[in-house]
Amino acid sequence: MGRALLSHLLLLSNQKSPRLCSSIVCHGRNQSSHFVRTGGTTPSRLPLHTGTNFRCNCTVSAPEAEGSVSSSSPVKKRVVSGVQPTGSVHLGNYLGAIKNWISLQDTYETLFFIVDLHAITLPYDASELSKDTKKTAALYLACGVDTSKASVFVQSHVRAHVELMWLLSSATPIGWLNRMIQFKEKSLKVGDENVGVALLTYPVLMASDILLYQSDFVPVGEDQKQHLELTRELAERVNFLYGGRKWKKRGGKGGALFKVPEALIPPAGARVMSLTDGLSKMSKSAPSDQSRINLLDPKEVIANKIKRCKTDSFPGLEFDNPERPECNNLLSIYQLITGRTKEEVTLECRDMNWGTFKANLTDALIDHLHPIQVRYEEITSDPAYLDQMLSEGARKAADIAETTLNNVYQAMGFFRR
Repeated sequence: MGRALLSHLLLLSNQKSPRLCSSIVCHGRNQSSHFVRTGGTTPSRLPLHTGTNFRCNCTVSAPEAEGSVSSSSPVKKRVVSGVQPTGSVHLGNYLGAIKNWISLQDTYETLFFIVDLHAITLPYDASELSKDTKKTAALYLACGVDTSKASVFVQSHVRAHVELMWLLSSATPIGWLNRMIQFKEKSLKVGDENVGVALLTYPVLMASDILLYQSDFVPVGEDQKQHLELTRELAERVNFLYGGRKWKKRGGKGGALFKVPEALIPPAGARVMSLTDGLSKMSKSAPSDQSRINLLDPKEVIANKIKRCKTDSFPGLEFDNPERPECNNLLSIYQLITGRTKEEVTLECRDMNWGTFKANLTDALIDHLHPIQVRYEEITSDPAYLDQMLSEGARKAADIAETTLNNVYQAMGFFRR
């Protein structure tokens, strides 16, 4: 798979247009998300998508890369995504990201990684980082990520991530980073004395994670769209500053150095909310463990958390009532866990009381998570197997990453050994 990925990348690097290498038909609001380029000027700023109804349903058309490609072996679009090694993957991580990966790996060329370098942007326990990384990787595989279809690896095992981040940092205006909402929110929580430079600059590392693999699409939740927009802007900026004829004069192939990726937002489940506050995202950083369902929670713990989760006093159950955020959240979780449509869940639950619904939701969660927990125990009982899978994934990823990184070094004028 590594050789196939590399050959695809080499074909893609021949593209001559500095504009988007793929286009996507977005259904919903905020559809205009492409750069506008005017002759001889830098690319115009991309509007940030802040509307809550933005959805990319991925009706894709894209120009073929230059060179002959066998019709019997079509080039798949590439998707990359990662999750921090929290050590305690919860339902929000699973329904918002990992579960969606399972279907993506059958359609796209996929790379999924544990972003351990992102985990150190805030104070962390160094003694737990390695264990949490392995635990998170094992959960990826237990949830159904298939290493025969997807490359699974640890971010720090491919050093090109950090190298490209430094190169991109030189082209990133500080004003772009200052506008990042998550930086403002997190820095307020921990205080200026506890905020490292990495918290400000990690969106550049995120951009490196994406651009390094010439990604077509990136699965993102509502809270990550702003970071993806920065990645898109940065790709266009570097393409303009160093790509095209400038790169060709330095001995390169010319054209765009980076693809400009698109957001891939699932129609449901992109943002799972807390069990104790339907207006707050489910998060490991929340002080109470009652606010989340962890994938490895035993069934009695799951039952207790659902029994005690916050509800309301309205009659019946319904989606999309702004006065009932907890109701909407619990119904959405039930819909995603059972694989039913919104209409089916509405019909089943509209006249149901909370006691009956909570029992049904508990049973559905336990039934869904049990095989994941069994598979996780099997994987962690054989550490050599997990190490082998991660090593192979890192090798495949590095094959792609090195090509991109070497092109950027060349285009930026470095004298290479």
